[in-house]
Amino acid sequence: MTRHHVTDDLVWLAVAEERTTLADLLADLPESAWDTASLCDGWRVRDVVAHLVIATRVTLGSLLLELLRARGNTDRLIHDTAVRLADRTPTADLLADLRATVDSRVTPIGTTPIDRLMDLLVHGQDIAVPLGLDRVMPIEAAQWSLERVWTMGAPFHARRRLAGYALTATDTGWTAGSGTPVTGTAADLLMIVTGRKPVRP
Repeated sequence: MTRHHVTDDLVWLAVAEERTTLADLLADLPESAWDTASLCDGWRVRDVVAHLVIATRVTLGSLLLELLRARGNTDRLIHDTAVRLADRTPTADLLADLRATVDSRVTPIGTTPIDRLMDLLVHGQDIAVPLGLDRVMPIEAAQWSLERVWTMGAPFHARRRLAGYALTATDTGWTAGSGTPVTGTAADLLMIVTGRKPVRP
């Protein structure tokens, strides 16, 4: 497996770039596009944006409160908090809130800077693909995120789900797993390991 050392500063610079370009993409959308179903089941485009904003505002206290509200179900917590914010926030304000996060370096408890980057890369595709828009992932950022997802376990459990496959990124040389070959760019593989794309040997 090919690995490159990456500093937090480099990751945060990539995060800021992803937030900026995503906000620019969203700024050109008509109001109706914000209600388009994203690649995330049960999430509209505006819900995904709200989720990305919330990730910069999470405190331990708010997390515990919302966890109680969701009856201990973290998936429900993540979904419901995003939907509530999206429903009560006008589109223009939601876009402004996203722009205001560009330089944020907040990492919710239990997460890392690369988690913030991976979230942005994947959710950027969750938004762009259903709208028929081309959003290119930076190669290095995609590889950092791919490595993180492969090694992190929950919530994706990529190594367990993809047991029996040998993954190779054609643009970076990154490899993982063993078995039936699966090749693609680091961006393609990131979408596979996060469950957005099916495995096609």
